[in-house]
Amino acid sequence: MTFKKTILTLHLWLGLTSGLVVFVVSLSGAVFTFQDEVRDAVEPYRQVAATGPLLRPSRLQATALRNHPGTTASYLMYPGPGRATVVYMADKAGGSFVAYVNPYTGRELHYQNLRRDFFTIVQHLHMYLLLPPAVGEWIVGPAVLIFVVMLVTGLILWWPKRKTDRRRSFTIKWGARWRRVNYDLHNVLGFYAAGVALLIALTGLMMSYEWVRDSATFVSNGGQSYPAETTPPAIDSLPVAAAAPRPVIDLYYEQMRRLSPGYDMLFLAAPTSVKEPAYGIAYQRALRFYHRDDYYFHPVSGRLLVRRPHGSKSTGAKLVDMNYDLHTGLLLGLGGKIVAFLGSLISASLPVSGFLVWWGKRNKQKKPRQSAALAGA
Repeated sequence: MTFKKTILTLHLWLGLTSGLVVFVVSLSGAVFTFQDEVRDAVEPYRQVAATGPLLRPSRLQATALRNHPGTTASYLMYPGPGRATVVYMADKAGGSFVAYVNPYTGRELHYQNLRRDFFTIVQHLHMYLLLPPAVGEWIVGPAVLIFVVMLVTGLILWWPKRKTDRRRSFTIKWGARWRRVNYDLHNVLGFYAAGVALLIALTGLMMSYEWVRDSATFVSNGGQSYPAETTPPAIDSLPVAAAAPRPVIDLYYEQMRRLSPGYDMLFLAAPTSVKEPAYGIAYQRALRFYHRDDYYFHPVSGRLLVRRPHGSKSTGAKLVDMNYDLHTGLLLGLGGKIVAFLGSLISASLPVSGFLVWWGKRNKQKKPRQSAALAGA
């Protein structure tokens, strides 16, 4: 068996194994790409008029808790100027909810069950196929790994043998029979989208697998490691702190506003244990997740323990911060999102067109045998 025939066999069987999962993950990723734009168009409560100074997070949490007894508030986000603060909540049954609260007036604008939210369902489909996370991640992760191999083997198979074949390898012969058109769609579109699809797949794997993330940071840092960037400060070694005179989440907020001036979006997590630090993130731009300062606070006193500003981070840490924006195309704005959307759509089409290529060849091989059998009779 020649090298190219071996690659073809590998490409075929890996595609048949992972095709359905790749189709669902890619298509759901394409749908999720413009979630912020769609939400802003159909969910008017996400945007508010700026009428004064922003209210403290404790007051916004108190509004949500008062309106919905029996729930707890875990964390909240100030998405940016002119946008409603999002308070993330949970009930005793394990349900997840969000309350949109006007950060200028303190009035609740909308309360939503995330289990019924369209884009939350799409995200869960994308990440776990709507299965329990512990099960779904063991299906999606390997399928995406296989898809990376498929992209590499597909490029090897696409590579033209002769110079005269190069033009045909870059164009789709629209006037040919449907099988030929489908073959060209699989090969030509696969080639054009390979770079984008590979980037989306690898950034997705960085979210799923710690070893992929560690490998990427190790290479980005030139073989050096910076354990302090991934290790939260220990609370047990600190002396017992006196309780803060005010809600600690307000102290977190005030320190982040002071130390990251001009940053549009803030994420604050309520303390969950006196033995673990609370954390917050300041993002430079609204609805962008790359340029960020990370904070760790004492859960009792509210004292700042560690601040990791964007400028002090290693190249590998910045790459990890950039990962989501790379994955969704956010890093390049609307143009990047369009490219990610088209790349995801083409990725979803590849298992379908590839299956049709295999099915067509399979049936084509049967016809001569059937004809020979009829002639012998």
